[in-house]
Amino acid sequence: MSLRFFRLLKSTNGRSIFRSVESAEVTQAKRARSKGELTRQKVLERAFAWAGASGLPSLTIGELAADLGLSKSGLFAHFGSKEKLQLAVLEYAAGQFEQQVFRPALSHPRGLPRLVALFEDWLDWIDGHERRGCVFLSAAIDFDDREGPVRDAIADWFGKADAMITLAMTLAQREGQLGCDADPAQLAFEFHGILLKYHLASRLSRRPDGRVRARAALRSLFSHHVTSPGVLSHVFPCS
Repeated sequence: MSLRFFRLLKSTNGRSIFRSVESAEVTQAKRARSKGELTRQKVLERAFAWAGASGLPSLTIGELAADLGLSKSGLFAHFGSKEKLQLAVLEYAAGQFEQQVFRPALSHPRGLPRLVALFEDWLDWIDGHERRGCVFLSAAIDFDDREGPVRDAIADWFGKADAMITLAMTLAQREGQLGCDADPAQLAFEFHGILLKYHLASRLSRRPDGRVRARAALRSLFSHHVTSPGVLSHVFPCS
C-alpha cells in the first residue's frame, strides 16, 4: 500500500475509507444480484414460451441452457432441478395470467360485466399461446396422474381460479343480476367447463367458430339465472 493511503487512513481513523470500501462492495453485490435476476427473468420468459409450445414435461435444464446460449451449470444454479424449473415456470405463468386476465377484469363493474370481461380475456389468453394453448390446461393433462409438487401446484392454481370465478358469480348475485336460487359454485363449474371446451375446439379441432360458440354457451348459461333479460342485453350487446 502507498504512503498516501496510510496518511489518509490516519487522518480519518479509517472510517471514510472503510465506508467507501463497504459501499463499493454493496454496490457490486447489488449489481450481481440484479444481473442474476435479469438472467432468471430471461430464462423464465423463454421457458414459459417453451412450455406453451412443447409442453411442461419437455422442459429440461440442459436443452433450455443450450437454447439460451447459457451454461448448464449456470442455469442449474438458478433452479437446482428440472422439477424446480417447472415449478418456477408455473409461478411465472400465474403472474402473467394475473396481469393479462384477472386484473384487467377487475376494472369492469361487479357482476356480469366483470364475468364477461374475464371470459373474453381468458379466451385471449388461450389464443395467445403457441401450439399447446394455455400452459395450465395443457399441464393439467400432462400431470393429472403424476403425483408430486408440480401436479400439486397445477391443482392449486385451478382451485384458486375456481374460487375466483365463484366469488365473481357471488358478487353478480349480490348485485341483483343473478337470481337468489343460482348456485355460484355450480355456475363457476360450468363457466370453467366452457373455457375447457373452447381450448379443445380451438386447439385440437381447430374450429373457426369456437369463440362464437363459447360466447353463445356463456350467454345460455346466464340466461337461466338472470333476474331480467335486460341484463343480458347489456353485457352481450352484439349477441
